[in-house]
Amino acid sequence: MSHTDSQPHKKQSDALGRATFHHIAPLAHVRPTAREIRWLKHIERHGPLSSAYLHALSEDTHRCKDTSLRQLQKLRAGGFLMLPRQQRFTEHADFNPYIYDLTKQAHTHLIDLAIAEPTMRPTGHWGHGADVASVTSAVDIAAATEGVRFIPAHEILAIKQASLAIPIGNHKLIPDQLFALDYGGSYRAVMLEVDRGTEPKTSSAVRKSYASSIGLYRQMIEQNVHQKHYGLKATTLLLWVFSRRSNEQRFLEMVRLIGGPAKNLICTQVMPSSKAAHAAGGPYYKNNWARCQSGSVLLSRAGLKTS
Repeated sequence: MSHTDSQPHKKQSDALGRATFHHIAPLAHVRPTAREIRWLKHIERHGPLSSAYLHALSEDTHRCKDTSLRQLQKLRAGGFLMLPRQQRFTEHADFNPYIYDLTKQAHTHLIDLAIAEPTMRPTGHWGHGADVASVTSAVDIAAATEGVRFIPAHEILAIKQASLAIPIGNHKLIPDQLFALDYGGSYRAVMLEVDRGTEPKTSSAVRKSYASSIGLYRQMIEQNVHQKHYGLKATTLLLWVFSRRSNEQRFLEMVRLIGGPAKNLICTQVMPSSKAAHAAGGPYYKNNWARCQSGSVLLSRAGLKTS
């Protein structure tokens, strides 16, 4: 089992001996089913995800949420999934669905099945990475219901063996995530940024600020650097997701002032209040993305002509 699940100084089980966040009785000889391998692959692609997203992923074939939760616990007991301890320090932690990540045993199992991939999962602060993963997971799940293929970052980077970081002058632009959507011969590429309310608005410091990010993306669009660097031909949307509507509005005001030719490509949404409630709905795919210019953008097939 992972270190996360073995903390002897913590309460090991409740009064009935059931599993807690800190402990679960190990199970031997657990072998993931086809459905469960689908979960492992989804986490491999996107990063740590809550049970709400994992259930939504397989709800097309297994509708019972309670069964999903039991199977996730089985994978945890069998050493394939772990509960990252960082989630215990998030807001309303005791009321949120568990967030799962892969163990070394899970990675080894995917390698043994010859289906492991060199995916580009979010890096940096754990909470930020989990939010990025939730956005891309929701898009992936919702797109699949329309028959639209989600193309992850590692497949795009393999076109030219490129790095995620794009050199722009003396700086590097590193999006939080990169992906594309294949609508059946028509494509859109997406560079994603997730703002948790901690970024400075106008600081010129090295740490990301709204002003510096907008400036770099403007340069990128003006010089077409991203298409040359990644080998892209499709239209590239620049998507920002915000934790607060006030930050979204402030950001769009700055885009209007300094966005230049990137104005039409920069689109924004605000995180839904409940991750558990929106997992199956794919709001980032089905909801309108705001722009500082007139009109909005949809990622779904219905909005393909807007870009």
